[in-house]
This record gives sequence, C-alpha cells and structure tokens, in this order.
Amino acid sequence: MTDQAFDPAQQEYLKGFWAGIEARRGTLAPEGAGAGTGGMPPDALRAAQDAALAAGGTLTPQEAMKRERHPLDRWEEITARAAAGRFPKPLEDFAGRWHGLFHVAPAEDAFMCRLRIPGGILTAHQMERIAGIAEELAGGHADVTTRANLQLRGIGAAHGPEVVMRLGEIGLLPRGTGADNIRNITASPTAGIDPQALIDPRPTVRALHHHILNTRDLSGLPRKFNIAVGGGGLVEVLEETNDIALAAVRVAAGHGLPPVCFRLNLGGITGHRDFARPTGVVVPPADAVAVCDAVLRVFIAHGDRTDRRRARLKYLLDAWGIERFLAEVEAVLGRALARVPEAAVAAPPPPAKHGHVGIHAQAQPGLRWIGVVLPVGRLTAAQMRGLAAIAAGCGSGEIRLTVWQNLLLPGIPDGRLDEARDALRALDLGWEASPIRGGLVACTGNAGCKFAASNTKRHALELAEFLEARIAAPAPVNIHLTGCHHSCAQHYVADIGLLGAKVERGEELIEGYDLHVGGGAGPEQRIGRLILPRLAAEAVGPHVLALLRAWQAAGDARFQDFCAARDDAALAAIASGGAA
Repeated sequence: MTDQAFDPAQQEYLKGFWAGIEARRGTLAPEGAGAGTGGMPPDALRAAQDAALAAGGTLTPQEAMKRERHPLDRWEEITARAAAGRFPKPLEDFAGRWHGLFHVAPAEDAFMCRLRIPGGILTAHQMERIAGIAEELAGGHADVTTRANLQLRGIGAAHGPEVVMRLGEIGLLPRGTGADNIRNITASPTAGIDPQALIDPRPTVRALHHHILNTRDLSGLPRKFNIAVGGGGLVEVLEETNDIALAAVRVAAGHGLPPVCFRLNLGGITGHRDFARPTGVVVPPADAVAVCDAVLRVFIAHGDRTDRRRARLKYLLDAWGIERFLAEVEAVLGRALARVPEAAVAAPPPPAKHGHVGIHAQAQPGLRWIGVVLPVGRLTAAQMRGLAAIAAGCGSGEIRLTVWQNLLLPGIPDGRLDEARDALRALDLGWEASPIRGGLVACTGNAGCKFAASNTKRHALELAEFLEARIAAPAPVNIHLTGCHHSCAQHYVADIGLLGAKVERGEELIEGYDLHVGGGAGPEQRIGRLILPRLAAEAVGPHVLALLRAWQAAGDARFQDFCAARDDAALAAIASGGAA
C-alpha cells in the first residue's frame, strides 16, 4: 500500500508511530548499558534504582515499593481489596494510582478516578457513558481539570475496579494517571479547526499517547511528568508549564526541516516557580515521539530516587544544565537534535486571552465552535448527557476539554447555532462570561483533596459573585485559586493567584489564602509575586477589589502591566486599602 492510501493526518501519525518503535528498539541495549552509551537496560526502573543504591543513596519508600513489585502488576491486589470492601493503606494507594484510582481520605472516604483523555478530546458516546458511570458508581458528577481531563469522585471501596474497567471498555483506560507516570497529554483544544493554528497536533498527541501506554518502562519515572503540544491556535494550552513543552513554530527555508516544527522547551513546573526553559532545539512532527522518548529515558536513568522533593525534571536540569542534558538525549536518540538560529524561527500570533469561551468561526467555512462556560469546572451527569446530545445532534460528535476547566463544542453549522444555544440554556450552561469569570480556575480544594487548606471551588464562586457585583473589569483577568503548594490550579501564572493557607484567628485556624499578583503565561509569561500572606477567606474579596479598582483608575491595558509598574510594597498597600 502506498502513502497515497492515507490522508495527511494518518501519514503523520504513522511517521510518529514508527519513530517511536525505532526509538524503543534503540534503547533496548544489552544488560548494563545506560543512558549516555546509546541505550537503556530492558528494566530501566531497576537499573536506575541500582545506580542510586550504588552511589550510596537510600531509596524513598515509594521507590522501595516499586522495586518490590511493579505497580502495574498489582491489579489483583486492587480487586481483592474491592471484594473485601476495603480502601488501601498509603503505599497501597500510591500503587493504585498507576491504575487511575486515588483514595482521597481524610477529605473524603472515597476513591477519585482520574481519566486519560489525550488532547482532551472525547466523543459524544464516551461522554454519555461517563455520565452513566458517574451516576451509578461515583458521586453523580465529574470535574474538568487543568490538564483538560475529567475526574470522577465519590467512588466507594467496592467500586474502584468496576469504574476502571468500564472506562477501559469505552477507550479511556485511566492507566498511569497518577503517581510516577506521564500524565494526560494536553494539546491545543482547537486542533484542526483553528484558522490561526500553524499545525494540527492531534496526530502527534495520538502517537505519543499510544507509545506511552504501550511502553512499560515509561511507567517507572522518579516523579510525575507532564507533556503539552501546542499548535499555535487561539486558545492557550500553557505549554511552558510542562516538563516537555512542544510549541508550533515556523522554520525558515534552508535548514533541511519541515516549514512547521515544534520548539522544544524543558522543565516547566510553575508550582516550583519555573517555566520550561528554552533548549534551542526544534523537533519535526515526525520525530516528536522519538525525542520525547529519549528525554523521558534520560530522566528515568538520572532523576533523583532518594528525595521526592527534588525528583522532578527541573532539578536534574538545574544540576546538569541544558547542554549536558541534551547531550545525553542525543546519546539515547542515536543522532543529533535539530538546532536552528533563533532568527530562523517565527512564533505564531499570540492566543486570545479568554479565547476559550464564546462562539468562534472555524477554519472550515460555515462551521463554528462554542466555548462553554463551566462554573469552576463541575458537570452533573445530566449536563454531561445533555452536552453529548448537543455534540451528536448539532456538532461534529466531539467534546473538547481545555486547561481552563471549560469545554468546546466544535463543528456546529451556522444554521444550527440557535438550536445549540437553546439546548445549552436548558442545561443551565452558557457561552459568555465576564472578564472576571472567564479566567476563573479552581482546583478540587479541601472538599476532595487532603492537601488543600481551603475550599477553593466554593470560594472561587463567592469571589466572582462579590467582584461582579461591584466592578466591571476593563479587560480579561485570570484569577486562580489553588488549595496547596502542589499548585494544581497554577496560581503562579494567574493575574491574581490565591494559594490556600491556614490563618490564625484567636485560638482557631481558619481557611484563607496567600495573595499573589502579576503572573502570566504565553506572551505574558511571568511568575506571580506574593504581596499579602494569610488572608482570611472572607477578606480576599475586598483586597482583590481594591487592586482591580486601582488598575481601572490607572488606565493600564492589562492588569499585569499595572502590577509590573509597582513594587510589592505599593501593591500590598493598595490591596490593604480594600480592608479599611
């Protein structure tokens, strides 16, 4: 069969698939070979642990558990506990996360199941089936996450395996969605329909997704790992907050590369105040699987297995520097990475802030997509079924989740827009949001997470209501509430970032937040600054309102510009004026 039998997307997928196969073949070296010698041992996890022990280190309890028996081989332990109606102990729970199950006590004596939805794209059929699973076996709802994913909560001790199996039956096996694995791959939610985009990243995401799921030794990382693939479209995917950031760029002719490649940045972890750093490398789409595989294998071999606080890719890059790390990647890859001068690379136009909401024209004439607003990302089972019906009846049959905790309904003909809008209203959902609510993001909070100090979802809705009643913000502003230092809601990249904290009030500890301002991502990339610590939750609204009013009076185009022009003390004084 010739290439002419496949369309361009299929050809790109096959190139990536075979590149991944070749990369894997090249890494199955004889016993004793390691990264830097052109390969990795067949049992990469044990070899990396052996190296840590040989260097005099002591494995963390989590590494010792993995060494005793790989978590992917513990399924019968999970089913046996379910048969006994018992929740797992801490290390048992850690192992269960390889299968997508998280025991979230003491916040909730239940399992949470995190799905795996590559690129955030679901079919209407899958959404309808998820609604049924949520209703029958979980809490009756699902939460959209900041990795364009879904989480099901309220799952009883006996029902965990059944949830996993039912998800697998609809093509959404939640393998590797927690603990020391590669999490759900995020990508531009308008892939293939965006008139601004440079490339459709769906073939790359699909190839990466299946390569990860079908390559066992990529399930033995030192800590979790995030990958994002940006096509250069209207809606931000926050690539630079990921361990591997692939962002579409144009490459000038004369360098022996396709006209559109991915710029490779590495080590983003904004919860640790670091964006992915430039490498000077560009990756042709057909090489994306092989390059990501090589990066992962260097991290597996050399990431810290003795201290989980320093076991992320960022800390290996800090210790080695970019050039040494890339040299190791090239050794595993078996060839040089492509580098071009910065002048030969052109980034796409900037995304639209809050471009994830509203009604937008697609690249395909006569079609539109609707960015649906979800209050802090929560969907009831009835709403999921209703959205599935709209997608199937009015649109392309797809539902696309975004990192902004909302979703898109693509492929809606102009003549069916009114029908789709009426159906959304019937679900108590809309497509319009104020400049405050359009960028409102909240993690699970202490209602479902044992690490969170505050009820972020409830406080986010209360804050939006308080602000909207008192000010019409002059431009879009992102407000993110995260419950703990893990920063699932990425408070450091928000215009206004609120980090959960316990606040002393007499002899009591009450819920509150640290107030950060001036962060941003994409063209606004900047880490937010702490200006006021430990504010009681009910005091946050007046402080934020004072900042927004001062910004409005100053006439600055962006809230970030307003913050950049003032030092921390000045901003703290402005915010504190709201509490007077």
